[in-house]
Amino acid sequence: MQMEPPARPAAKVQADLRGWLSYLAEHGKLAIAREGIGLADELAAIAKRLERDSAVLFPRPGGHEIPVVANLFAGRDWVAESLGVTEDQLLPRFLAAASHPLPTHEVARAPVQEVVHDNVDLLRQLPVPKHNERDSGPYITAGLLIARNPRTGVQNVSIHRCQISGKNRIGVLLLPRHTFSYYRLAEEQGQALEIAIVIGAHPALLLASQAIAALDEDEMAIAGALLGTPVDVVKCRTNSVRVPAHAEIVIEGRILQGVREPEGPFGEFPQYYGPRANREVIEVDAITHRKKPIFHTIVGGGFEHLILGGVPREATLLQHLRRSFPNVLDVRLTRGGPCRYHLAIKIDKANDGEPKNIMMCAFGAHYDIKQVVVVDKDVDISSSDEIEWAVATRFQADRDLMVVSGALGSKLDPTTDNGISAKMGLDATAPVSAPELAFKRIRVKGEEHVDLATALQADPSAAVARLLAEARA
Repeated sequence: MQMEPPARPAAKVQADLRGWLSYLAEHGKLAIAREGIGLADELAAIAKRLERDSAVLFPRPGGHEIPVVANLFAGRDWVAESLGVTEDQLLPRFLAAASHPLPTHEVARAPVQEVVHDNVDLLRQLPVPKHNERDSGPYITAGLLIARNPRTGVQNVSIHRCQISGKNRIGVLLLPRHTFSYYRLAEEQGQALEIAIVIGAHPALLLASQAIAALDEDEMAIAGALLGTPVDVVKCRTNSVRVPAHAEIVIEGRILQGVREPEGPFGEFPQYYGPRANREVIEVDAITHRKKPIFHTIVGGGFEHLILGGVPREATLLQHLRRSFPNVLDVRLTRGGPCRYHLAIKIDKANDGEPKNIMMCAFGAHYDIKQVVVVDKDVDISSSDEIEWAVATRFQADRDLMVVSGALGSKLDPTTDNGISAKMGLDATAPVSAPELAFKRIRVKGEEHVDLATALQADPSAAVARLLAEARA
């Protein structure tokens, strides 16, 4: 399917975190906490209470000069707003950006390098919160980890949980994805892998980092397409990684060759703790930041965490499925799923048996997918009630259930055997040859045109009192 390239603005404007926060403030979507909220637990508790309502800025958290912001996304519609589109345009916009990336533009000087710390002390120089109750300590949770392929120089952008383990030391969880591939290439060459952790970027960069892209596809170019203008980048001061010039904070360092140290536990997106284990280690060489920077944090397993991971995956899953099945209309990673494991697929069904082929395609698209429900075009896949209704009325387990044993799944799913998982597909579509009324949804004629403002009386209590008085008479 051909995707039209995203429209570009007439003039180059660098979107950054500050621009998004200004927008949220102007539209009544940004709360300001009192000064001095504790970095351990208290900050996360307030952010968690507000996660479906507003973003929140914490001035002087724990007495630190640098403020912290959380809850950049309190809803799917916020994600669309950050890209300047409506919610129904969100996935098409992301697909167009992934299909027509805009390479980055390198600059010599950048706001993110206005202040430089060569003598690194992470917890003194940055306000890193502790989030969930059993987390092993402070974690950087909203950092874009940028690494360069040691052979090709192409960069990868992703988000990893980063435990502060010492003044200049960070424990990092590397799942078997692109950053880990680059790390293995560096190890084969007897080298550490040069990286940077970028904190405080425009939402488009965070979204792009979660795209299911091929190895050596630079997610920063997808971010440029989302913004409609190439992202300005600047070379790190201590290594060859290029970072967004208008970000708030950059941590420059190296993932050390052959070094493993304890990391975890940490509250993850499945709403469980990722266990403690010996994992890779980053040694930090420098910190740079803007004057008066802002530190972005994501509460582990919170709503922002789920939304950020869900939307880009949906877009790339939709693109993958449509390559083979043009009648796939929409997809949704459900919140209960938790925006990773359970996928709903809406189709314009043409043939019986087709839903099972679509399920197999979906399982192959990403190993995290554990359950797929395929529904007809009359089902609203944004509604868990609608999906459950389709399963209840159009699915029979002995006929419409598909189970795949012994497949690779998410290692963060506690029910797996070190990531080995079963996959389940449910065909909740009506048979093509069914009689017209057998699966025809009931509806009340004219419901969608009712104007309640004119149909209902303005003072119901007076009307009830009058009716009761008439009844007594």
